[in-house]
Amino acid sequence: SPRMLCLNRGLPTRGSLARCHWRSSVVVVPQHVGLRCGSTDAAAAAAAAFRQHMQDLSDPEKRLLDKLYRGLVGGHRACLAESITLVETEHPRKKQLAQELLQRVLAHREEQERRNGGKPVAFRVGLSGPPGAGKSTFIEVVGKMLTGRGNRVAVLAVDPSSCTTGGSLMGDKTRMTELSRDMQAFIRPSPTSGTLGGVTRTTNEAIVLCEGAGYDTVLVETAWASLRFAVADMVDMFVLLIPPAGGDELQGIKRGIIEMADLVVVVRVSSQTGEGVPELWARMEAFRAATLGAGSCRPAAAPSSGLIREDVLGRFRRHPAVRRELPRLEDAVTRGAVSPGLAADLLLDAFSFSSSSSSSSST
Repeated sequence: SPRMLCLNRGLPTRGSLARCHWRSSVVVVPQHVGLRCGSTDAAAAAAAAFRQHMQDLSDPEKRLLDKLYRGLVGGHRACLAESITLVETEHPRKKQLAQELLQRVLAHREEQERRNGGKPVAFRVGLSGPPGAGKSTFIEVVGKMLTGRGNRVAVLAVDPSSCTTGGSLMGDKTRMTELSRDMQAFIRPSPTSGTLGGVTRTTNEAIVLCEGAGYDTVLVETAWASLRFAVADMVDMFVLLIPPAGGDELQGIKRGIIEMADLVVVVRVSSQTGEGVPELWARMEAFRAATLGAGSCRPAAAPSSGLIREDVLGRFRRHPAVRRELPRLEDAVTRGAVSPGLAADLLLDAFSFSSSSSSSSST
């Protein structure tokens, strides 16, 4: 049987999890096994904004939102998929509709948590690892085990986008053939589309929608990002899967993704029996119970910083002064007349000066 090795290195854990004094562990399994913190004032402000926006919606838009919401909380996978597509859009009007839908789902989830004694309704697990570590195969076996126990499992699979073409090969479902046919499971592949950290810009929102649809386990398979791991701030537990001989002790103590992992799983090449998976999941559930018992809050503010950065960068690129200066500075950098750093400073100065001038004239 697989050996369970507790290294007890005392690796630092993130944020509030440090209060649990839970140390990272290493579990060897076969490769082919396959409290949220809130503010009353902020909630009231959000509710007021929601009511104002609802008045601005047309009748067809209201009917669309009603259809998606009713279908989503009713557990219909098609409505969940359509809702995630709406959240992922970059169309300004559809982004507003997505926010309206999210507000409804958040209110529904809050009610579900209240009935659950204030505890989260779903167990969020982030999984990452280098290519070929067996993440998708591992998720399929874990997912089938959970659905066999009566759980509902959502899998959000994030695939990297090409730096050259911008496209993505989203083939995770081909490695989860059994789970993709399971009516108690939902699998959604999405591209990173340039977002750093191994996730998409709306992964956190997709998690919320899955929880609203009644999935009690949400597995987020991230694109490999050894230096950035945004998913760790979105989930209850961050699991790192690595193949055997993935590096020596020096690699293990280097600062990076390993120090952020709550659990390190060494995936061993073996049979397809699923050996070791029940024991692994039991350890993960024990970790969740320990964090809930310590009263730790699931991080909520950090993921929004990515959306803020994206929106600010979009406004910067669309600014008239930046669009006017950008071609000239790009040419200067190409000719070697100006360094990239200086060109960036000049663009920021043009943006700041023009913005401050507009504010002064308007007042």
